[in-house]
Amino acid sequence: MTNRDDHTVAADLATEAGALLLAVREREGFGDAAALRAKGDRASHEFLMEALARLRPDDRVLSEEATREERLDPRRLRADRVWIVDPLDGTREFSEEGRSDWAVHVALWEKGTLTAGAVALPAQGRTLSTAEPPKLPATPEGRFRIAVSRTRPPEFVRRLAELAGADLVPIGSAGAKISAVLTGEVEAYVHAGGQYEWDSAAPVAVALAAGAHASRIDGSSLAYNQADPSLPDILVSLPDLARSLLDGIRDLHR
Repeated sequence: MTNRDDHTVAADLATEAGALLLAVREREGFGDAAALRAKGDRASHEFLMEALARLRPDDRVLSEEATREERLDPRRLRADRVWIVDPLDGTREFSEEGRSDWAVHVALWEKGTLTAGAVALPAQGRTLSTAEPPKLPATPEGRFRIAVSRTRPPEFVRRLAELAGADLVPIGSAGAKISAVLTGEVEAYVHAGGQYEWDSAAPVAVALAAGAHASRIDGSSLAYNQADPSLPDILVSLPDLARSLLDGIRDLHR
């Protein structure tokens, strides 16, 4: 058993998986996007599963790339410690030359709470983690920015931006969007188009450790290690903006 604590394990594994993905990108090139995505997903998944089995053999793992049987394993729901990982968040962006808005997610859930996590942004050369949570930027006066999907921004978010006096900023993966809130590229991220636990567990762990707001769009808490890993909507923002955004979302859904 390693002496590294869970925060360091999360950060190291996310960073190392990211380096592996960069090598896959370099080796395979961008001629066959589908093959590149598949090889990247598989290589990162196998690396993370092997590393966690070696470093934390008593813990369970929920991975996006797990089989249906592995996801339904009842031992995961009885476990006190479960690692929730997305080996490659943003496969579309990963397979597009020049794009850096994709990520690797590694999070630890313990007895109902996210206790450690890391988001590697390999093409940006950085990893955000609970080991050293980022310092949140100041809330701007006047207009602010909301990160949305590049390909399927929810229509209600367009209306929310108009109501709140915000500009929409399209960004690729969920991890890249939430990281953008923490690094000052945007001030909020709102999504309601369907996601799973692995899409948000690691970036939410880092966001909460940094003092950001993270919840469902109705204001309720985000719950992880559930029998059904679907987690369809999310709001992450600077804390000073959360109340007004939640109020605006509620008004639009009346």
